[in-house]
Amino acid sequence: MQIFEQIGRHFEAAANPAGAARPPRHLSLGLQGGGSFGAFTWGVLDRLLQEPQLTFDTLSGASAGAINAVLLAAGLAEGGREGAREKLDRFWRRLSQAASFVPFANHGAPVAASRTLSFWTRFVSPYQYNPFDLNPLRILLDEEVDFERLRKERPVGLLVAATRVSDGRARIFNNDEITVDAVIASASLPLLHHAVTIDDEAYWDGGYSANPPLYELVVESETSDVLIVQITPMQRAATPTTSQEIIRRLDQMAFNASLLTETERVMQHAELHRGPIGLLSPNGRKWRRLTLHRIVAEEEIERLSEASASNLAWSFLSDLHTHGRSAAEAWLRGKPVASAASAKPLRARGGDDALVAASAGSR
Repeated sequence: MQIFEQIGRHFEAAANPAGAARPPRHLSLGLQGGGSFGAFTWGVLDRLLQEPQLTFDTLSGASAGAINAVLLAAGLAEGGREGAREKLDRFWRRLSQAASFVPFANHGAPVAASRTLSFWTRFVSPYQYNPFDLNPLRILLDEEVDFERLRKERPVGLLVAATRVSDGRARIFNNDEITVDAVIASASLPLLHHAVTIDDEAYWDGGYSANPPLYELVVESETSDVLIVQITPMQRAATPTTSQEIIRRLDQMAFNASLLTETERVMQHAELHRGPIGLLSPNGRKWRRLTLHRIVAEEEIERLSEASASNLAWSFLSDLHTHGRSAAEAWLRGKPVASAASAKPLRARGGDDALVAASAGSR
């Protein structure tokens, strides 16, 4: 076994020489879903795209993460890095403008209105209040993304998660399967949207089952460096007491549960390759070298857990974008990760009262 271990270590050293660049120059991205908090991820991607030496291997995502991943890939295919930045910017601006047509979207609505809408969605099905399944998001994606070209050119690897209604398991759509239906399925919250049927199977939001897909991301990637952009708050200091706060916290916990499960699965698999046997194949050496990097929105933004992920007001989205760029800049420069104590407040028109108003609706 010693001779095989020596050979394996030789290959590992050749593939990962001492003094390799940090931050890594070839990166896969796992993009978590979380409604309008996805504008933070937009900011992260916007900054990463400005690094000419940084290349992308594979992108995985669920919900808003899947949307950002597909927009980035489509932009790269059509116009390179600047094309990707422009496409992401245009999409988020248009989404905010279209918010008044989105069922129950929170667009800076007063507290009372947000509470009414939150109550309504808990007792009335989207099949009742939106029988024709009108979804402006579908229109935006159809206009912004040439899915046929995206499947053909494959500028990066893509993995999009949706949750099967029948058994709660994830289906991961790869490059050859990426369609507008797959992306809409990945972002279909069951209390707001109809389930999306693909191949006679109904799907809901991918955030419930793989948020984002991490194991498949590592398997499909050539790089051993994976950056996870986590946008759904994990922590909340105060115990929620109102129905809106409780519902929001339950949604946050559900979306993070799948992230924790995916992370644990990846780390367990990586541990299996720590022994000498992991040195004997390129795949094993990749798992041995695996590094999970993280950019976490709640470490950058104060009181994010109190904000509403259905708020599509432009002032809210643009501020999230700014925070995302700042967090990406810190990661690229190797600066210490922000702590909760040093997190910056999320600006909202009207100060703290406006933040509370923006937070009144649930997801």
